[in-house]
Amino acid sequence: MDTMRDRFAPVVSGLLDEDPRVAVVLAEIGADGFAEAGRRHPDRVINVGIREQLLVGAAAGLALTGLRPVVHTFASFLVERPFEQVKLDLGHQDAGAVLVSAAASFDWPAGGYTHMAPGDVALLDTLDGWTVHVPGHPDEAETLLRHAVAAGDDKVYVRLSVQSNADGLPVDGERFRVVREGGSGVVVAVGPVLDGVLAATQGLDVTVLYATTVRPFDAGTLRRAVRAARADVVLVEPYLAGTSAAAVNEALSDVPHRVLGLGVGRRELRRYGDVEEHAAAHGLDARSLRERIGGFLGAAARS
Repeated sequence: MDTMRDRFAPVVSGLLDEDPRVAVVLAEIGADGFAEAGRRHPDRVINVGIREQLLVGAAAGLALTGLRPVVHTFASFLVERPFEQVKLDLGHQDAGAVLVSAAASFDWPAGGYTHMAPGDVALLDTLDGWTVHVPGHPDEAETLLRHAVAAGDDKVYVRLSVQSNADGLPVDGERFRVVREGGSGVVVAVGPVLDGVLAATQGLDVTVLYATTVRPFDAGTLRRAVRAARADVVLVEPYLAGTSAAAVNEALSDVPHRVLGLGVGRRELRRYGDVEEHAAAHGLDARSLRERIGGFLGAAARS
């Protein structure tokens, strides 16, 4: 099966052909995938070299001329390194762009911590007006990329990962999807952690919500799920643990509730290992998730 990133360049190359507003801005990474598109559209496929601050600044300039820039590199180089430009060149100037990342939290462990970005969504949460998509399958990534590019002049972050669920589900770029119903709590599975969450909660009396768009946060679907179940919420996110806890608390501000945030820990893992070993070390494998979710929800979920 191809990866989300494998799907990215062909989809956006097609959008370059279809829409004269679309432009692509790169910083070396991913440039090979746009070689042919660059020959067709040399004025709208721009490689700034290894200059991540310029990457975002140039995209903002293109947006101010009326173009719809799609900006791509590893998450750590797209959100963290040029954060000042994301904050000012895009945010302060109300310039829209589609930021599309790769490498996620620990997709390339051999690259070390410089190529990991578990705090990217939490960092964007300090800014106003961002839509954040976290697909869990290449098919979902394609759908959400198309949504993002078509979203007028909005500021959109699309977080791609090599981690994937076995099957894609229909996504609309707005709402959470109910994939299992139960009465003893609600588990929100974000993007590529869904398969692990479903395995971990097999036989438990819980509702599982699937989230591929996490900002804006779908408070309505969560509230409906909590009305039908006990107001204990477990967040399982493929980035920094607890990133969406504040959004859950705001959604349920008038409802007595508990929240458990599971995800990538703050402790840096300094041995390379592989993706599966990192997931297990952060407690995101199915066995660990079952222990932590079951322990939080208690005996009622297991009855």
